[in-house]
Amino acid sequence: MEKMRLFIAVNFDDETKERIKAVQDRLRAVSRGSFTHTDNFHLTLVFIGEVHPNQVASIRQAMDDTAGAPTELTFDHTGCFRRDGGDIWWIGLKRNVVLEKLHHDLSDKLTAQGFNLQDRQFKPHVTLARRVVPEREVDRSSLLGDPFATGVSAISLMKSEHIQGKLTYTEIYRKKL
Repeated sequence: MEKMRLFIAVNFDDETKERIKAVQDRLRAVSRGSFTHTDNFHLTLVFIGEVHPNQVASIRQAMDDTAGAPTELTFDHTGCFRRDGGDIWWIGLKRNVVLEKLHHDLSDKLTAQGFNLQDRQFKPHVTLARRVVPEREVDRSSLLGDPFATGVSAISLMKSEHIQGKLTYTEIYRKKL
């Protein structure tokens, strides 16, 4: 059986994706890189990695067993992770304790089910572009524009795969909060 690459994420409505794309367009105007397709904008709650399809039921159970509540996320800053060969630029969120608790509870339940998760600090963000090389100075405050918010009422189990040379994320399960 072929393995699947999975993660749990917050997906966004079209209006939010357009707001994120506007930030991305301002970055694109001053740099070059590999820019995230608008359809792929998401916020990763837990990266699971490569799993066998028969493990999906356990992930769904962990999601169902995790209490969560609808919340509002506020995008209020941009930043980058420095990398050789170009940086990863992202849009970040104002601290949200509901989101942090959701991340920790999901991680705990998945770990208890035997999933080996990356031990990284949770830094909620949406990736705008990879391998970014600025062509001139990037003013992070003007890159963001005005902070904006979106409501979150569900989380999704997502499959990551390349289809016809394009990175594609497909929702395979959704849990309402």
